[in-house]
Amino acid sequence: MEKSLDKKYYFSNEIYNQELDNIFYSDWVCCGREEDLDSTGSYKIFTIGNENLFIIKDKNNEIRVFHNFCKHRGCQILEDERSSPLKRNIRCPYHSWVYNFDGSLFKAPHLDIDTKDKKFHLNRVKSKSWGGFIFINLDEKPSSFDKYIKKLSAQFIRFPLSELVSSRSYQYDISANWKVIVENYNECYHCAGVHPELVSIIPAFKENGGNDLDWDEGIPHRPGANTFTFSGTTNRKPFPGLNQSEKENHFGQALYPNLMMSLSMDHVAAFILQPLSPTHTRIDCRILFHPDEVVKSDFDPDDASEFWNLVNKQDWNICERVQKGMQSNAFKYGYYSQMEDESLDIRKYIQERLDIKL
Repeated sequence: MEKSLDKKYYFSNEIYNQELDNIFYSDWVCCGREEDLDSTGSYKIFTIGNENLFIIKDKNNEIRVFHNFCKHRGCQILEDERSSPLKRNIRCPYHSWVYNFDGSLFKAPHLDIDTKDKKFHLNRVKSKSWGGFIFINLDEKPSSFDKYIKKLSAQFIRFPLSELVSSRSYQYDISANWKVIVENYNECYHCAGVHPELVSIIPAFKENGGNDLDWDEGIPHRPGANTFTFSGTTNRKPFPGLNQSEKENHFGQALYPNLMMSLSMDHVAAFILQPLSPTHTRIDCRILFHPDEVVKSDFDPDDASEFWNLVNKQDWNICERVQKGMQSNAFKYGYYSQMEDESLDIRKYIQERLDIKL
């Protein structure tokens, strides 16, 4: 069996800061959904490491992302999303410099400043949208987004991800390193012992320790089941345009560093990870449904959302126990079994991004 990452990769502040610099400040990172910004002037704050950003919809309905500080003295401009949407512009609370929604300076009281001078405009962050998700890249010369999203885009081309809406949302604060959570998501060796409700819907998750699962082709449900609910069934119709395999099987994929998706024929569970420290991670979980189903009088998302909330809590609990167990002075590293080949990806990913030899 292959050795896992050394213990320090789950606890070290120095390595965490390297991950911020070389991954979360350099790679494409998911920061939310387009539906979070439902009108002109609506905004969302997103923090990653020391970088505090805000995402806003401008007057042309374009989504823009900016560093959340005023160009005058660096004061944080926006703080409370409960005041969203903004009516006309963005005002710094310190000296009342005012910015347009496109980041340009509108006015600086009592000062003779050329508002067209870009050095006084807000610092814009490069952003892209795919499948209704918003991605940012803090690098001055970001890698190709099309290349980054290519495999996922091709795999789920028939799923109407950009049309889906969040009918249920959960926020979890987990006392575990973000890599522990991704590694857990990447294997089902743990499913039989941790997720009895899950494996009752998909027995393959417990067969042979969850070995030989073909995630690209999808994992079959038990006979008579076709979705992730406690009964394995629902009154919701399959997403329009799915092929027969996509109507019958379950699909899952992790897009490094921080988006995980589990797709059923009628809903999608999406997880956006936000590392807070070497030992703490926040997760924004969305249960997404088709808008044609949401408007029906008998629409009830709880059959799926309550199922996922249970499965999620089972996962987060076991991840926290992994983090606690690794604190022992006797623990140096773990091992990847043959059922955890996908978890090796995180080791390769870290090795490549941090430019280190493991």
